[in-house]
Amino acid sequence: MSVTEIQERLDLQVFPGWEQELGEALTEKLRQVVRLLEVIRIEDHVEAPRREGRGRFPHDRRLLARAFVVKAIYNAPTTKHLLEMFQTQPMLRRICGWTNRADVPSASTFSRAFGEFAQGNLGETVHPALVAEYIGERLIGHICRDATEIDAREKPAKTVKPPPKPPRKRGRPKKGEERPLPEPTRLWKQTTQTAEEALSEVPTACDRGGKRDAQGHQHRWIGYKAHIDTADGGLPVTVVTTSASLHDSQVAIPMARRTAERVTSLYDLMDAAYDAQAIYQVSEALGHRPIIDRNGRGQTLPPLT
Repeated sequence: MSVTEIQERLDLQVFPGWEQELGEALTEKLRQVVRLLEVIRIEDHVEAPRREGRGRFPHDRRLLARAFVVKAIYNAPTTKHLLEMFQTQPMLRRICGWTNRADVPSASTFSRAFGEFAQGNLGETVHPALVAEYIGERLIGHICRDATEIDAREKPAKTVKPPPKPPRKRGRPKKGEERPLPEPTRLWKQTTQTAEEALSEVPTACDRGGKRDAQGHQHRWIGYKAHIDTADGGLPVTVVTTSASLHDSQVAIPMARRTAERVTSLYDLMDAAYDAQAIYQVSEALGHRPIIDRNGRGQTLPPLT
C-alpha cells in the first residue's frame, strides 16, 4: 500500500468521524496528526495502566504515547512547548485523548514517560509491525537507500583519538619474517556479521557531520544522521540512527540484511556514496540487483544507462 492509498482511505473513513466528534473541521496540520496516529497506532504497543496497591491510578501511557508522536510531528523543542500546545489547542488535546486541560499530565510525568519510551525502544517495536501490516508479503520493486541529517540541541561528544599505530616497515620482509595483515575495514567485517552485530559497532553519539547536497554545496550540522531504506510508494522499511559524522556507506550492509528480513525486493538503489565492492557483494548475495551510481573518485565517469 502506497502513501497515497493510505491517505485516500483516511480521507474517506477516518476524517468524517473525527470532525463529527470534535464538532468542527480539521485543519490541514491536524489532519496530518490524525493520519500519522491512525497509521502508527502507537497506543496498541503500550500496556494499559494498572494500579498497584492502594496508590493513585497511574496516567494512561497510551495517551502519552500519542503525545509522543505529536511532539515529533510539530517538532516541539521541549516538553514545555508541547504542554503549552495542549493548553491552547483543545482539538489537538482531544485527539490525544484528554478532554479537559486539567486532564493533561504534568511535565515531569511526560518526561518520565518519554524516557521510558526511548529506553524501551518503542519505535523499534512499532516500525516492524507497520511494515508487516502495510507491505506484508507484497513484492517490492525498488529499495531506495540514503541518509539525511538530524539536527540536535545537544553538545557534540568529545572526540577520542585512537592510539597511534606503529609505523609499518618499508621494503620486503626479511627471510622468515611474518608481518601482520592489515585489519579489515568495517565494510568487509560486516560481510560476515549479522545486522545486529554490525549495528552494535557503529557510533551513535551526537557529533558534527557534513554532507554535500544535490547542488554540490557542503552542509554541516551538529546532531545525528538517519539512514533510511524506502520502498516503492514512499514507506520506510528500515531506519537506523547514527552519529552525524558516520559515512552513509557504513550501515548499508546491515540495513540491507534487516530490510531483506522484513520485505522481498528486487533492486537496491543507492547514490555514489555507496559505491563499494562489499556492498555490491552483499546485495547480490541477498538476491538483489544493486544499482549504484559510480564514484569517479576524481575522475569523470559515464553516467548510468
